[in-house]
Amino acid sequence: MQKLTQLYIDYAGVPPASIEELPQSGSQRKYFRFHAPEGIDPQTVIGVIGSSLEENDTFIYLTEHFNRRKLPVPRILSVSDDHMRYLQTDLGTVSLYKALETGRRLGGRYNLEEKNLLKRTIAKLPEMQLRGARGLDFKRCYPVESFDKNSILFDLNYFKYCFLKTLEIDFNELKLEAAFQLLATDLEQCNGQAFMYRDFQARNVLLSPDNQPYFIDYQGGRRGPIEYDVASFLWQASARYPEKLRAELINTYIDSLKHYTEVNEKDLRNNLKKFVLFRLLQVLGAYGFRGYFEQKQYFIDSIPPAIDNIRSGLAHNFCPYPYLANILKEITELPQFNKAEPAAPKRKDGFKTSTSSIYKPNPIDGQATFSKYDGKGPLVVRVFSFSFHKGIPEDESGNGGGYVFDCRSTRNPGRYEPYKNLTGLDEPVIRFLEDDGEIITYLESVYKLADMHVERYLQRGFTDLMFSFGCTGGQHRSVYAAEHLAHHLNDKYGIEVHICHREQKISTILMPRKEKRKE
Repeated sequence: MQKLTQLYIDYAGVPPASIEELPQSGSQRKYFRFHAPEGIDPQTVIGVIGSSLEENDTFIYLTEHFNRRKLPVPRILSVSDDHMRYLQTDLGTVSLYKALETGRRLGGRYNLEEKNLLKRTIAKLPEMQLRGARGLDFKRCYPVESFDKNSILFDLNYFKYCFLKTLEIDFNELKLEAAFQLLATDLEQCNGQAFMYRDFQARNVLLSPDNQPYFIDYQGGRRGPIEYDVASFLWQASARYPEKLRAELINTYIDSLKHYTEVNEKDLRNNLKKFVLFRLLQVLGAYGFRGYFEQKQYFIDSIPPAIDNIRSGLAHNFCPYPYLANILKEITELPQFNKAEPAAPKRKDGFKTSTSSIYKPNPIDGQATFSKYDGKGPLVVRVFSFSFHKGIPEDESGNGGGYVFDCRSTRNPGRYEPYKNLTGLDEPVIRFLEDDGEIITYLESVYKLADMHVERYLQRGFTDLMFSFGCTGGQHRSVYAAEHLAHHLNDKYGIEVHICHREQKISTILMPRKEKRKE
């Protein structure tokens, strides 16, 4: 860190006013935001400490090349002599992933503004792929210069060993390998000569104040076919893009692509199906490894949406390899990937919502509130997160309240600068808490107590039960715990659960699921 700070001083001519460590993504690179003293421009720059010299050199080379092509990427400001540290321009804090948060939470119901952001982003992709490839020395790419059969087969075997073999499915290794060979040959024959971004996803797109997309984290790119990036972007599992929206975005991409090259739409769409298949297998391999082997809950939770994409693809005949198609069909029929969902309810205010939750802050002052429960009808569970500094949530049911759990014994993300402005609903905080593991052990005991109580209340016909989770600020640990208990009870018993993150002014209703309710 001292060497990176000195690099900044050499660049800016003054020491930084402050340094903010940024959350790490999937790589081992460390990012820092340097804030300059007042009157010094630029006010902020991003400092990077890389773990791989080859990867650093690739990113620096690609960034300088893309800047010469006037593409929307950061600029390299300074590089250390050993190329293990560098400074780049700060493109801001708003990623496309963050801007689409509401649509994701509503199960893929994106509003017009969110759709326009997606269209604006994918319309820029051909420029990156084709203009970016002009004059590019692909031998400078890392770890390989081209998308080839060896790398395809590596990812397909990643799927087989890290995902498929963890399931209770018998399969013929030779027949599956034959299908993999056919798929790899077909993909390689697409013979793409574009710059294949390879990790083109919403997290790697930053938005300027006027919502123009800028691209980062392309150091894994190489020569390859354009369809790969389209599949990677539109079939991201957690995004849950509706089929109609995907079709609109593909049309937007093709219209933009025509400005740079002649387009055979039929071939492109046929190729895209195979790349969607490949990308989904690749993703399941990664989720299997990070989830089943490394026990990262986020990746385990991402598997069912990825299976939904497989199910949808099979309905559209995206797998022309019969044996592989049969294996995938068998996977989609496994009980753990077939949790029925009720039809989406209609909100009284006229807005659509997801089947799982309704986010409805008070329209007057933004406070998250629920109307008083009248005690009639089936069991409704209310779950709160709160700050102990502001007192325990008041019980409005007239039953005297319920359980109050103290989360302050677990490690606090709020002590660390990268997480101070995030909550227990945000992925970096979730990963922090789950990687540490304390909160998971803590909740195991909570679940046992809550399950026993819910089952007894259902047997006795009681109608109201309240759980509250407190921590120091009501922002990180208590929000995480309340959210997870609520979904646990809704998933297991099918009961209606009201969530109130009091200090965050967020209310949610998880709708009842009658087929799961234990009467």
